Amino acid sequence: MLDPQAQFLLQLMVERGVPAFNAQTPVEARQAYLMRKGFTQPEPPAVSRCHDHAVPMNGTHIKVREYRPTGAAATQVLPALVYYHGGGWVIGDVDTHDVLCRQLCLASGCAVFSVDYRLAPEHVFPAAYDDAQAAFQWVASHARDLHIAANRIAVGGDSAGGNLAAAVCLGARDKTHQPAFQLLIYPATLMYPDTQSYRDNGEGYALTADVMHWFMDHYLPVRDMAHDWRASPLKAESHANLPPALVLTAGFDPLRDEGRLYADALSKAGSSAEYICFERQIHGFITMGRIMREAHTGVAVCADALKRYLA
Repeated sequence: MLDPQAQFLLQLMVERGVPAFNAQTPVEARQAYLMRKGFTQPEPPAVSRCHDHAVPMNGTHIKVREYRPTGAAATQVLPALVYYHGGGWVIGDVDTHDVLCRQLCLASGCAVFSVDYRLAPEHVFPAAYDDAQAAFQWVASHARDLHIAANRIAVGGDSAGGNLAAAVCLGARDKTHQPAFQLLIYPATLMYPDTQSYRDNGEGYALTADVMHWFMDHYLPVRDMAHDWRASPLKAESHANLPPALVLTAGFDPLRDEGRLYADALSKAGSSAEYICFERQIHGFITMGRIMREAHTGVAVCADALKRYLA
C-alpha cells in the first residue's frame, strides 16, 4: 500500500501543475527540480562548516561542498562520505541535495563532501563518472588537509548518484584509494532495464519510465554504451572485492528491482551487502522530509550504516 503521505505529495504535484521533466528542456528541468525544494524538503539544519572547494579535475574545476557536523573541532579527524546527488545525470546539483547532505552529516558524525559533477547533455557519458571518481580520489588523497581518516571514506548517492557511487567502487579497485563503504539509495544500476518494477511503477509515481528514458537518452551519446559497467554497474564482469554496501530502495519506484539485483550481485560475489526496501515509498522520498515522515527514517537508517561501517 502506498504511503498516504506519498499519495498526498503526488496529488499536490498534480494540483500545482508540476510538469514532467521530459516535457521541458534540460535547463528548465534543472530549475524546476531546484524549485521543488520549497514544498518537499525541510529547512536546512545548521552544521559547523559548509565550504565550497573548487577542485581541478578533468581539465576543469568541479565544486565539492564540504560539511562538518556541529560539535566537531575544526581539526578533529572524522570519517567521511563523498556524496553524489541524484537527478538522472541531467539535473540536480549540490544545492538540490544540500539539506540531505546536512542531515547525513549531523546524524552520522561524518564529514560530507558533495560533488557537483558535470551534467548531460552538455557533458555526456562518461563525464559524470570521470568527475565522480576523480572527486573521490581527490578527497582521499587530501585526507590529512581535510582532517578526515583516509581509511574511513565512504561513497554514496541517490538514484543517478547511487549509480555513480557504485561505479566509483568498481573503478577504484585498481586505483590508489578505495572506498570503505558504499551507500546506494535507490540506485540506477542498469541502463534501459526491462524489470517488473519498471512495468509496475513506470507510470503514476512521480518518476516514470519515460522520464528515465529521457535522462538516459541525454546521458548516453550512443545507446550501446549502456553495456559499459560505468553506465550500468550491474553489467560489470565481477562484483568481487568491493566495499560493503547498504542498498536502499522504494516499493513504488521503477528502479526498485535493479537495486535489489545489485545487492544480490554483490552478495553472490562475496561482497557484503545489506538490502532494505521501504515498501510504501516512491522514488526520491528521502529528500522529501517536509511531507514524509519516512524520509527521516531513511536518513536515520543511512546514518546508522555509516556509523557502523566507518567506526
